[in-house]
Formats: sequence, C-alpha cells, structure tokens
Amino acid sequence: MRAGVVVAPQPGVEELAARAEELGLHSFWVNDTPMVHGDPFVALSLCAKATSRIRLGIGVTSPALRSAPAAASGLASLNALAPGRIICGVGTGNTARRTLGMQPTTAARLENFTAALQDLCAGRSSEYREGGRVRDIRFLHTGAHVNTADQAAAVAGRRGAGLISFGLLDPTAWHTLHDNRRHAAQTAPRDPDSHTDSYVVTSLHLLDEDEDPHGDAARDATGHLVLSLLAFAADTAAEKPAFAEQLSPEEREAVRRFLDRRGTTATAPDRHTKLYPNYLGCIAPQDRDLVLPSLMNTLALVGTRDDLLDRITRLEQAGIDELLIQPVIDPPTEMAQLAKLLT
Repeated sequence: MRAGVVVAPQPGVEELAARAEELGLHSFWVNDTPMVHGDPFVALSLCAKATSRIRLGIGVTSPALRSAPAAASGLASLNALAPGRIICGVGTGNTARRTLGMQPTTAARLENFTAALQDLCAGRSSEYREGGRVRDIRFLHTGAHVNTADQAAAVAGRRGAGLISFGLLDPTAWHTLHDNRRHAAQTAPRDPDSHTDSYVVTSLHLLDEDEDPHGDAARDATGHLVLSLLAFAADTAAEKPAFAEQLSPEEREAVRRFLDRRGTTATAPDRHTKLYPNYLGCIAPQDRDLVLPSLMNTLALVGTRDDLLDRITRLEQAGIDELLIQPVIDPPTEMAQLAKLLT
C-alpha cells in the first residue's frame, strides 16, 4: 500500500514535505479548515517549490468554503508549479463549516462543485450560477499562469473520482463504499470498472516491546483523532441524536465530560468557538482520559509491527490504495516510521 501524510498548513510545512519526499512517501496533504489552520494553497505553493516528485494534496476543500472558479484557479495555479502532482479532495465541509457554527453543504452542491472543478481544471468550460444568473466560464489566462494540461484530481461514482475518508478503518465499510461507487458509476457514461484511488486518513503508533497499547504515548499519538470525534458528537448531539445513540454509554459519558471541560453545552449557539480550538492538534495531558480505548481502536492504527501490517493488509484488500497518517507529536519521526513500515 502507498503511504502519505496529512498536516496542518503552517510555517515550515515545506520542510516536512521535503522530508516526506526524501523518505519515499507518495503524497503530502494539508487540511483546508480556515478558522483552525492556515491557508492550504499558500502552504502547498511552498511545498511545490521545495519538492520535485511527491504528490501534493488538499484534504479536503468544499463548495461551502470556496467558489468553483476560485478553487479551480488555486488548483490549476499549483499545477503550474508542480505539474501533474496536485490532488484535491472535496467534501461537504463538515468541520470547516462547523467551526463557523454553520451546517455542511448538500451532496447535490458537492457534486456540482466537483464537476465544475473537473471541467475547469481540464481546460473545459463549466456552468457558473449566481442566483438566477447562469454563465459558461473557462480559464482565460492559460499558459504560464495555470496548468490545465496535467489534470488536478478531484469526488466518486458518477463523477469518476476516488474516495477519501477520515478514520474509517473498517474493511467491511470500505467494501460497501466501493460497491456503492461502482453502482453509481453504472448510471453515468463512464467505465464502472475503471480504477480510482481510495485514501484513508488515520494516525499510526508503533508499539515498543511490552508497551501498553492504551498508555500515555499511544493516547497522545491518537488523541487528536478521538477528540475530533468527541467534538463532532458534542456539536451535533441536538441535531443528530442518532449519531450519539451509536456510541457506547462510556463514549457518551466522554462526550459529556468533553463539553464540560470546554465550558459549553450541546445547544449553546457559540459552542463552535469552544469545541474546536486546537482541533487536530496535540492533546493536553489532562484530556488523556477522554481518549477511550474503544475509540482509539476504531479511528487509529496502534499495535506491533505485525499487528499494523495485518490491519493494513486487510484495508488494502478492501480497496484502499493509500494510507495517510496525521502526525502531531513528532512529525518527522512518525513519517519515518510510516516509511519504514510501508515503503
């Protein structure tokens, strides 16, 4: 299986990208969450100049954040700096919207946005709409400014795009996702059996000999993923009670404690300002007790070398092409561990 990393866009990110390339990793991604992290297009511009081979990705942008022309211009401009190396994941903007106190966008808008990105980044015209006004648009400044010859990848099924998921490590769920994608592809004028890449974002912690799989080191390495789920559960408890009902009693109690510690409630209108600071960053030691073993096992890869290789093999058999880790404790060391494990 191929290997890559996802990090927050921030000063010095280009040094991590260069190191990832030296380690032989396949891709290097940055988040697009404007109220939490820096700008991904600025960060990847630096990474493009600091590298020559590694693929550079935005994981993920959304029509709830950017217009299709603005996003396509950013991607095609990056593609001029790093021809053929740019990847773009697209989503409904779940966290990026919730950090604004807003709802994610709809699946229909997501598909229209993806289609526009695919067309514009391939040099084709696309329909652009504002209210009742509709116009066909295309890049008018090709050449040195933007690169539409080497396409930037963008969503699945009808659009013929790949899949990217955060913390989904259940092989059965991935088999279902791929079956659904193939079924959707049959309704479009595309080859339903054509291959598209699938990515899973997680965290990886290689246990030392006799190390506790749920000890402080493992909790610190995976806690940012667990707390991201607790933040989502806390933020959506009132509007999506069905999600909370899927959690165990212990996990629901962790959500309650998470809300208490952040000094907010599940219905406070400004809860987004309390739940998401330091989102996907290193956790505080006092929050280690919130990193429950059940959630660690669900969202992250923790184990001995043989344990990890076994789980990764089963994910690969379920159709995952690339494992993306999100390192927060010591990114260079964690990237080196991943490279040693998979490259």
